[in-house]
Amino acid sequence: MIPTMPAFAALTGPLPKLGVVVLAALAAAALLTGDRRRRALAVAGALVLSPVLLLTAIWNSPQLGVVHRHPPYAVIAAAVAIVALCLAARWLMPRFYLIGPLAVLALPFRVPIQAGGATSNLLVPLYLVVAVGAVAWLWSAARGGEAGFQSPQSDGSAGWAVWVERLLALVIVLYGLQAIYSSDFERALQNMVFFYAPFTLLYVLLRSVEWTPQMVRRCLLVLVGLALIFAVIAYAEYATKTIILNPKLVVTNDYHTYFTVNSVFFDPDIFGRFLALVMILLAVLLLYPRPAREQAAVVIVLAALWVALVLTLSRSSLGALLVGLAVLAALRWRPTRALYIAVAVLVVGAIAVAATPRTFGLNQGINGASSGRGGLVSGGVSLFADRPIWGYGSGSFETEYRRHHRATATSLSASHTIPVTVAAEQGLIGELAYLGLVLAAIVCLVRRARGDPVRSALAAAFVALVFHTLLYADFLEDPMTWSLLAVGVSLAVAGRAAPAPAARRPRTAVGT
Repeated sequence: MIPTMPAFAALTGPLPKLGVVVLAALAAAALLTGDRRRRALAVAGALVLSPVLLLTAIWNSPQLGVVHRHPPYAVIAAAVAIVALCLAARWLMPRFYLIGPLAVLALPFRVPIQAGGATSNLLVPLYLVVAVGAVAWLWSAARGGEAGFQSPQSDGSAGWAVWVERLLALVIVLYGLQAIYSSDFERALQNMVFFYAPFTLLYVLLRSVEWTPQMVRRCLLVLVGLALIFAVIAYAEYATKTIILNPKLVVTNDYHTYFTVNSVFFDPDIFGRFLALVMILLAVLLLYPRPAREQAAVVIVLAALWVALVLTLSRSSLGALLVGLAVLAALRWRPTRALYIAVAVLVVGAIAVAATPRTFGLNQGINGASSGRGGLVSGGVSLFADRPIWGYGSGSFETEYRRHHRATATSLSASHTIPVTVAAEQGLIGELAYLGLVLAAIVCLVRRARGDPVRSALAAAFVALVFHTLLYADFLEDPMTWSLLAVGVSLAVAGRAAPAPAARRPRTAVGT
């Protein structure tokens, strides 16, 4: 094997830490600056620096073996890839409205990549869409044409939307700075280049789109189509008792009487989250005047997705679905009515749990019923208590949990409760920024959304996603978070206040 190239060997020292900080600053600048030229420079810098840092993380992975053995061919392949990227961007420029459907189409698909001795399931198709979209965006900026692009920075009249973007930038910058002293810097670097930086660019691109009813309809149809395809795959898995991904899930199913499906997703909980969010976005069509035939089709689709959701056995996803539906009801009718319904559902659920505790695993105690997550949460709280101000550094939860609690679980990566993970890794500094972002985002999406089916659906889906992160992992590591925020903030800035229900025509609802 040819020795590592000197340029990349140099990056194994302190330079990656500086690179992460610079990348975080560039991402924040892309969110905050109102000057078109400066924003373009920030986007270009993040677009170039991200793959450089990525190469430092996966340089010794098996996927790059051919690069080590044949450097000239690797250079040629890189040149061809850049040319193809530019050609795709040139094609996209006059059709930039397609960036929304293309991003939605790429959202769920993951490719296993080995990095840092572990295999991560990365959103490679989405990265390609973001790269092409960013180059098209930059090309348009360089030529001085608007081409339908809007500033991602909210204007002064946008209110809470401004704070959403400011707090997003703050969270990213803090994560980059707190990666410097992290006991697991490699994971922090990977999170920055795999998630935070590319998803920031995704946010900028989606904020640049004019979200007309037709655009919303296209994206919803793509989401529903994907969800149905994934549901059919899940049915096939259950019928054949075969898992196409995740060998660990195969072993788990072999040891239990139940069978959990995951479709094309590595994790059943992530599959369940995706289904729950799509169902919430689709369910809004039943709450507003629509043609009877269309609502009948919606009911059939919801039933098909519901069966797939049940087969995931994801209790966190079922809870997220209920929370999202409750928010939809509260934004459609009086909140008190939605509250009564929610209380009734909780009472029925409590009776069911009390009658059959073994079904829900409560006979094993809280830790057993939560698949060991109770111990992870308590361990994360103890880590926070040790360093309450600045924490142990970005991405350090797994390393510090193992060191302090002598854990041996191979799947440990987070507390499965995002606020606890943030508190342990980043202390009060990061926790306050995270809480501020969540509160600002919810207020921004919910405010003046009553009676507007599009904004109501986005707000309900985001609240459901936040609830899911309280029982599982991945908040800003999930592109759905950034996508919901981008579209929701865009509509809030555009002032899509709904007219009175009596004056609303059916075409203004979601799906038109």
